[in-house]
Order: sequence, then C-alpha cells, then structure tokens
Amino acid sequence: MLKNYFKIAWRNVRKNKLYAILNITGLAAGMAIAMLIGLWVADEWQFNKQFDNYRRIGWVYQHIQNNGETGTGLNMPFPVTATLRKDFSSYIKYAVVCTWDQTHVLSQGERRLTATGIYSEPDLPRMLTLKMRAGGSRLTEPNTILLSESQAKACFGNEDPLNKTLMVDNKTAVVVAGVYKDMPANSSFSSVGFILPWALYARQQELDKNDNPWRSNSYRALVQIAEHTTMQQVSALIKDVKLKNIHKDELSFHPQLFLFPMSRWHLYAEFKNGVNVGGFIKYVWLFSISGVFILLLACINFMNLSTARSGKRAREVGIRKVIGSQRSQLMCQFFSESLLSLWQLLSKDFIILVVIALAIACPVAYYAMAIWLQHYAYHTAVPWWVFPAAGIGTLCITLLTVSWQAVKAAVMNPVKSLRSE
Repeated sequence: MLKNYFKIAWRNVRKNKLYAILNITGLAAGMAIAMLIGLWVADEWQFNKQFDNYRRIGWVYQHIQNNGETGTGLNMPFPVTATLRKDFSSYIKYAVVCTWDQTHVLSQGERRLTATGIYSEPDLPRMLTLKMRAGGSRLTEPNTILLSESQAKACFGNEDPLNKTLMVDNKTAVVVAGVYKDMPANSSFSSVGFILPWALYARQQELDKNDNPWRSNSYRALVQIAEHTTMQQVSALIKDVKLKNIHKDELSFHPQLFLFPMSRWHLYAEFKNGVNVGGFIKYVWLFSISGVFILLLACINFMNLSTARSGKRAREVGIRKVIGSQRSQLMCQFFSESLLSLWQLLSKDFIILVVIALAIACPVAYYAMAIWLQHYAYHTAVPWWVFPAAGIGTLCITLLTVSWQAVKAAVMNPVKSLRSE
C-alpha cells in the first residue's frame, strides 16, 4: 500500500513538473542555506568543549579601576600562578603562566619554517589533557619542545621526531620531547603548533632579575580548579592576591582577580565597565534566527501549493456538509490524510518533494562547507545531525502547513464552495 502511495505521488510530481521544479529548487536552496548556518552555529557552540576539563578551567582575569571606570583584562604578571599554587593548593589543581601566541622560526639544517607557539609552565599539557602521539608531555627540561602532530610532520616529514634537535629563532637549540595530537580547530589553542618550557623563557628574559615582577602585565595565567569547589568560590578567594603584592603607588588601580571559565571564553568575552555583557553570542543567535527564517521562507511555496490543491476539493467538502457530515469528521479525515498519508492527497506529494529537495540540499551543503574549510589552516568537523535536522524541520513545517489548509477546507461554508459549481 505504501509503495502505491509513493507511485501515485511520483506520478503527480511528473504531471505537475513546473510546480515540482519550483518547489524542489526553492526548498533545496532554503535547506542547503539553513544547513550551512546550522553547521556554523554547531561549530561555535562546541568551541573548547573537546577538552576533558572544559568546565573546570579558566583564565585569570582582573578588574582595574582607572579614572572612575572599570577595565577588565586577561594580561597578568608572571608571579601570580606561583602564588596561587602556594596559597590555594587545596582549591586549585593546576595553575600555569604562559606567553601569548607568538610566531617563531623553527629550523633543522637547511629547512626553516615559521610556526606559532607559546612558552608555558610544565602542567599545561596535563591541564589540557593533550593526546600524546609520541614521547612525554612534561616540560621539565629547559631545552625541550613539544610539537603538534602537523608541526612535527612539517619539520621532519615521515621521520621519527623524538630526540631530534631544532633551532628556535636561529639561536636556541631544543630537543623534541613529545608529539601531541593537534588541538581542535574550534578551540582557543588551535594555532599552537609547539610548546616551549617556561624555564627557557625565564632564562632568556632574565626574569629572576626583575625587581618588580608584579608590575608587568604581559602574560596569561590559566587555572584548573579542584573537583570540590566552583569558579565563584575560587574567584572570591583570589580576589586580592595581586593587590597584596603590588607597590603602594599602584594601589589606586585596585586590581581584583577572578576566574573567567573556559565555557565563556569564545561567546561571552566582552566586558563593559567591569560587567560581562556578552560578546560573539549575539552573532550566533542572529544567524540561528536567520537560518530558521530562511527555512520558513523556503516553505512558503509549499503553503501556496497546498492552498491551490486544497481548493480543488471545495466541491467535495460542500457536498459532504450538505448531506450531514460534521466538521469534526471532515477535520479528522483531512488530518489523517495529511499527517498519516492514509489516503491519496496532498501530503504524499509534499513528502516526496521534501525528500527530493533534501537529497539535493545535503550534498550541496556538504560540498559548500568542504570548499569553504579549504581556505583555513585548521579544519573543524562537520556534524552529521545538522542534515537530518534540517530535513525533519522542513517536513514538520510542511505537514503543519498542509494540515492548516485541511482545517480551512473542513470549516469552509458549503454555500460558498458550491456557488460556483
């Protein structure tokens, strides 16, 4: 029986080729665009969530008073993490200071490559739970380096990179101690191709000779809190750490530290006068609403077609009402026809059109996304669920539209429907 329904529906599609082409083209284009938007939105929502300790990691931020206004920033003095580890060890599992992403020249023999990396204290790989492909993840020796998998391949090709020597900026020799899997493209560390020990940086910059180390806000401090506490509790504890260590002439800035969780780095990173006011999340919502609106517009053709088709049954509705059919009976019949496809009517045609449009839209959207990602050095994954979600959403909207037209037909005045017959 179901096979016969689809045969009849396919014949109706072939019989009304112009309607079919218009509806399939419009709906496929709408679904493809909605899928592309959905893929982008899904990627933004998954930002940084690939890290195992995602909900327990945060940057150390500070509020600073200046000319009556409150500024908020991520830059930190380098002694802050040592103080946090010492004074709050029961609340903080790891605390590391690291430099900002910087471009360096890595060379081996005649081969020279430009790469982006950071200097960091030893616990960063464990905090980010780096997946090691070879070697270890500890940065305990000053003249060692951890390479990402892609960076190791770029430097050494198919050779084993472990224990090989690289020159950093043509002046410092380091030995490859480990190779880790590339960090996710939709993460805050996607550009980090290598990690160098903080001890090496401290030696190069002679940080131990700095007579006022709390004055320079040039670094980043990353913290992973213990299991038994929360970001709010730790923020309250560490609030005055910097205030207690700066010189008297800096007290007017009244710095207050707090933890800004990884879950908010990407979408909620905007502060105004000391208040977190959102950020990139507004664009995610804007695009999400646009995707739904585009999908609704793509269904307008179906609404128009269902209106035209339902009008063809006006005489049937009028005659059945004259001979005593109740409105509830007609509505039940039309609902069963449109929603359950139990009789030869509009919904079978629409369902097959949606299926055809979905079959066209999925490869178009996937191919367009693949072409787009080729322009980026780091590629994100394409979640499969976006494609059926767009099809199911379109199908639901279409069936609801058809059902609405069926209700209109069921409540139609028989006098009006038979007047022109």
